[in-house]
Amino acid sequence: MYAFEFTRPQTVAAAVAALKGADAQALGGGQTLIPTLRQRLASPARLVSLAAIAEMRGVAAAGGVLTVGGGTTHAAVAREAAAPFPALARLAGRIGDPAVRSRGTIGGSLANNDPSACYPAAALAAAATIVTDRREIAVDDFFRGLFATALATGEIITRVRFPIPARAAYAKFLQPASRFALVGVFVAKSSAGVRVAVTGAAERGVFRWTAAETALAADFRPEAVKGLRMAAEGMIGDLHGSPEYRAHLVGVMTARAVAAA
Repeated sequence: MYAFEFTRPQTVAAAVAALKGADAQALGGGQTLIPTLRQRLASPARLVSLAAIAEMRGVAAAGGVLTVGGGTTHAAVAREAAAPFPALARLAGRIGDPAVRSRGTIGGSLANNDPSACYPAAALAAAATIVTDRREIAVDDFFRGLFATALATGEIITRVRFPIPARAAYAKFLQPASRFALVGVFVAKSSAGVRVAVTGAAERGVFRWTAAETALAADFRPEAVKGLRMAAEGMIGDLHGSPEYRAHLVGVMTARAVAAA
């Protein structure tokens, strides 16, 4: 590691103030940032921990909407969302291992936007709203590609609002070493229609599979997507799976998610 300033503000306002100035970076659960610092791939002069900000933690359901604080850990989401939004709770309960779930946060995951992370699929499929210290961002406008989002420098995700769907499920084909999604599909059906979000598969990161949404809006059964084919172009290819393999898994995991929902 290297020398840097560390601050642990107690409020969002204090965190925003601490992030102003030269080379400061927010620290959520640290599950991505700390390894990045160790590898010298990032070297901010100041780390601003969000862990002590009480107003950014907790899960609450009201009026058909689940609100999750940006600093809420995966383990807390798995516990506290189980009754109002079980699909989200099950997703959170399968992220990483117990150590990761006890430290990692939903806000940190969404802000990082790893192409194989689970929460982006849930947020995109559920038509969530990302609330920051300065504005509200519709999820369709939030993800901008590989590790890229609509967040400005120093902007903090304070909470995420999920409209609770009538039916939903997440099917994850995990890479056993990292426990990230080799391919993960979150399906959500609500009065507004059906949304299908795919993570782990594409080089661009999380995306909606509109062909599956159209088919499932007409017939919400696994059989509705059996005849659909995802193109391999633009899919991730690595030692864990070829682009063609991942493209095939998109259809398989979508059918499984629909069956579970």
